[in-house]
Amino acid sequence: MRFFSPMFNGLVRSFSMRRGKNPGNSDDRREAAETMAKDAKKNDMILRSSGFVNVDGSNNLASVFSRRGRKGVNQDCAIVWEEFGCQEDMLFCGIFDGHGPWGHFVAKKVRESMPSSLLCNWQETLARMSLDPDMDLESDEKHQRFHIWKHSYIKTCAAVDHELEQHRKIDSFYSGTTALTIVRQGDIIYVANIGDSRAVLATNSDYGTLVPIQLTVDFKPNLPQEAERIIQCKGRIFCLDDEPGVPRVWLPNEESPGLAMSRAFGDYCIKDYGLISVPDVTQRHITNKDQFIVLATDGVWDVVSNEEAIQIVSSTPDKAKAAKCLVEFAARAWKKKRKGIATDDISAICLFFHSSPFSHHEVSLVPALK
Repeated sequence: MRFFSPMFNGLVRSFSMRRGKNPGNSDDRREAAETMAKDAKKNDMILRSSGFVNVDGSNNLASVFSRRGRKGVNQDCAIVWEEFGCQEDMLFCGIFDGHGPWGHFVAKKVRESMPSSLLCNWQETLARMSLDPDMDLESDEKHQRFHIWKHSYIKTCAAVDHELEQHRKIDSFYSGTTALTIVRQGDIIYVANIGDSRAVLATNSDYGTLVPIQLTVDFKPNLPQEAERIIQCKGRIFCLDDEPGVPRVWLPNEESPGLAMSRAFGDYCIKDYGLISVPDVTQRHITNKDQFIVLATDGVWDVVSNEEAIQIVSSTPDKAKAAKCLVEFAARAWKKKRKGIATDDISAICLFFHSSPFSHHEVSLVPALK
């Protein structure tokens, strides 16, 4: 238990100091996590709008930018939380793409709830495993860490989706959101994906060239494993006549809701017909060859290839403006490649792993394009 003890005890102390309570109680843990979020925001550790985050002593630099499309209110939103859970070697970031009449409210609610809930479930899982006499925590350190995060993510997403369904002020019956999040803990990143946003890693090949590695699956309804589940649940999958390349999920006997993804929070009208909010959780060890990760909504990936994205980001002189450069490139690509189709909301986070050009703690906000 030597590996887990410092990490677990440190988190317990963080929770205890903030509440003056025994962190073993789940309600206390949730309250403590929410207090951590407020403190982090107050200390400029959390960014929820376009801008960048670079904390003194951190290897991370995160650039964030979001641009409203031509379909109404911007339903995309994002978050970056440095020193996640008061752990100096941890960072949380996520990007959310809402849809439906209440999509912008759903996306923001999930963004608000998910980090704190994940912290609580992570601590609870750590505590349970550290007290299990049959658990050999040192036998396979990497596997155990992944198991803890995967279990925490699955439990968190179930809880957030249930909480959303019970929310009295947000109507999620015909509205929902995707959620793509990562946790960086030291040299490991844990990626959890629900929906069709995408994470792409830029890494140096053996030949010295920068190449993209797609870390997530775009969960579209026509993927074999997704289609099988939807059809077994009596849902239907087909494309509209004017969108021949866009498969959508439909109710058994209604031309509704026509979702273009197979996993999402909310959308309770079709949750019994194959749509799920279960995350696909993966991990990756970050090496010196790995330069940055791009997390972006489908407003980027519908018109920009993985190769183009990493080229744009890597060629931006000022890392803090990398997300803005990528989003603006995608906006121009929409006008060229999707003539006659309303531009989608476009959002991106560019997370750089190594040295940054800044020498002090800095959070900066820039206005998103309207």
